[in-house]
Amino acid sequence: MQTAQNIAKKVTSPFRYAIGMFGTSIPINMFKTYAAIFYVDMLGLSTDRYALVLFIYTFIDAIDNPVYGFLSDRTRTKWGRRRPWLIIGTPLLVLSFIMFFTPPPIKGTSLFVYMLLMYILTGTLDSLLNANYGALFPELFPDEVQRAKSNSMRQAFQLVAMIISIALTPVITEKIGYSATALIYGLVAMAVIWYCAIGCHENPDSLEKEKPQLWSSLKALFTNPYFWIFGFANAFYSAAGSLVMQGVPFFIKYSLGLDSGKTTLILGCVLLSAILSVIVWVFIVKKVTLMPAWRSAFVWMTLGIIPMYFVKGLTGAILMSSLVGFGVAGALVTMDMVGARIMDEDTKKYGVRREGIYASAMGFMNRLNGLFTSLAFWLVNRFYGFESGEFPGDRPGEAARFLLIVFPFVCLLLGCVFAFLLRFKNDEEEQTVTEI
Repeated sequence: MQTAQNIAKKVTSPFRYAIGMFGTSIPINMFKTYAAIFYVDMLGLSTDRYALVLFIYTFIDAIDNPVYGFLSDRTRTKWGRRRPWLIIGTPLLVLSFIMFFTPPPIKGTSLFVYMLLMYILTGTLDSLLNANYGALFPELFPDEVQRAKSNSMRQAFQLVAMIISIALTPVITEKIGYSATALIYGLVAMAVIWYCAIGCHENPDSLEKEKPQLWSSLKALFTNPYFWIFGFANAFYSAAGSLVMQGVPFFIKYSLGLDSGKTTLILGCVLLSAILSVIVWVFIVKKVTLMPAWRSAFVWMTLGIIPMYFVKGLTGAILMSSLVGFGVAGALVTMDMVGARIMDEDTKKYGVRREGIYASAMGFMNRLNGLFTSLAFWLVNRFYGFESGEFPGDRPGEAARFLLIVFPFVCLLLGCVFAFLLRFKNDEEEQTVTEI
């Protein structure tokens, strides 16, 4: 068996790593964005049961994320620590994703149980992949210049994937249905993730490093204030983003009274604006450094979503959604770089590489948004009487505005608070240089 000493160190192409984000984003974005409209509006699952699914899964995710990260950090194979998990986990994720959008002809409690099981299975496999994919980032690209280059590329790939899996999905599903769409997205995702994983060359020195111990790792994680502050900021941002994406189809149908095809137009404007804004935010990071840019992105998103509440027609929705897209680009460019810095701080302090645990824990905090999104759907049921597409209540338009604007605004406002609380000791000396 080869050892770290005789394995040649190879440099990973930023493109090869970055394109993996395209593969991981396609299935999960369709999954998170259209789960509600598919099961609630089309299949008749009640909003309170849908909220219960999100609530239950959040606690399961709290358990599986640290487990996946810990196992990844302790893995030692001639193929590396992360790549075996990516190769094996991808086809399992694709299979569960296809099954989620291919339910049997059932209703009521049976439909609820089926959705719960498939949601948990798809979500936990996505956690497995993202824990390992995210853990590769700080190891493959150890300095800020490399990270900025790679991260800007992978966020661009993510936005392209979001255009396909979010903006174009209503058009595609109208032609071929949700099941066939999931099949196509899944196969594309598997091909791309495998291409990425095979071409990522982990540092062989990491195989010789001490394996992290569970309790010492959990102690370091739980006592790290940077992790908690960043985690809650990320959770509130993710909750807002998830609700915006899930809320647009309801907003188009019930608030604006337009056909579902306009969902593609609105979501496409958000994502196109984000793609065009990535280079702007890279320039902002270069000029003002990472942390001020990160905080500015939160402020922009918080203020930018307010005008959407007063939109009455399609033109206004297009203009206002472009403002939101600019803030989304800022968060995408800066968020992972802030997380990588927290991992670096831990490695410097303890001398142990445990990016897997941190990446998975950050992934859990990201998915903590399930608590907030489940609360939002529960409140829509209680405040507005919106139960499902079959029983939308007397004020479905107001319910849609609550999902799309009111609740996300509160989440973003709280995210701003945590973003301004996170301050590294060397913030004033930060000299982040970004290049594309």
